[in-house]
Amino acid sequence: QVQLVQSGGGLVQAGGSLGLSCVASGLSRYALGWFRQAPGLEYEFVATIASSGQNIYYAKSVKGRFTISRDNVKDTGYLQMNSLKPEDTAVYYCAAVAVVEYGNMEDPAAYEYWGQGTLVTVSS
Repeated sequence: QVQLVQSGGGLVQAGGSLGLSCVASGLSRYALGWFRQAPGLEYEFVATIASSGQNIYYAKSVKGRFTISRDNVKDTGYLQMNSLKPEDTAVYYCAAVAVVEYGNMEDPAAYEYWGQGTLVTVSS
């Protein structure tokens, strides 16, 4: 069992930056993804990173603004969000799975373990 604990998030003005963290014992052995869910909408893929720290992929909506990374010594994953827009407002979740295939990396059902979620609010 992998328990993902998230921190970070909060309220920021448009154009600002926020960082999210996700920590779990043994996280270094898992691929890590970030998803978000806006009110009334489905989960939306944000980014994913393999356990090795390579094979990084982003949703088109965040590419160039968000950066996913990890520190396997600390068993921690990160999502740095820059140039935030009001449409980035959502609850953000980290998720982990032993191996994520390229074909389903954007599917939340492919991830086995989930963090508790953290709210990010971007004001205009």
